[in-house]
Amino acid sequence: MITPDASQSMLLTIDVQVDFIAEIPGTAEAVPNMARLVHAFRAAGRPIIHLVRLYKADGSNVDLCRREAVIGGWSVVRPDSAGAEVVAELTLPETKLDASTLLNGHAQMVGEQEWVVYKPRWGGFYQTCLEQMVRWMKVNTVVVCGCNFPNCPRTTVYEASERDMRVMLVADALSGFYEQGRKELENIGVQVSTTKSCLDWLGSSKLH
Repeated sequence: MITPDASQSMLLTIDVQVDFIAEIPGTAEAVPNMARLVHAFRAAGRPIIHLVRLYKADGSNVDLCRREAVIGGWSVVRPDSAGAEVVAELTLPETKLDASTLLNGHAQMVGEQEWVVYKPRWGGFYQTCLEQMVRWMKVNTVVVCGCNFPNCPRTTVYEASERDMRVMLVADALSGFYEQGRKELENIGVQVSTTKSCLDWLGSSKLH
């Protein structure tokens, strides 16, 4: 097991958007724990990045496996729609996504140490500014929570591992998690945690 470092950590919330809450079973139930993590990272002065998807109506930026559905009228996380917004439990009051900024590859600052980043595919590091932000902020540990582990969270975890980052995945602040996934992540040095354990770990860093 590779020990995560709270003093150089960042929280990633993945695809916790209004439309996906309705689409993906178990996500709504995990939101309260995600919110606890967000509030704790804010209080600790550690950075937070909300990774999001945005699907244009013409399908031009959509994964091949979903493109036909979007072109055919499946309206989900459309830019500038209410369904594309990060759920209110995770964001500061009056936060609204700036689709133009995000789709142009720029991070949108939504708090003192908090940003939204658009990702065009499953992984948070693929064709995004996330890696540059991680290096700029001297982060060596990512804490991952969010929507639908088998797709975007799992891919993001593996991408972080490829970049020699320390990774903590918070299992009860995540939808779609399963036991075989736990074993696979632990085999590559990922620490699988609970919300309570993560909060205790983050809090203990303030004592050093």
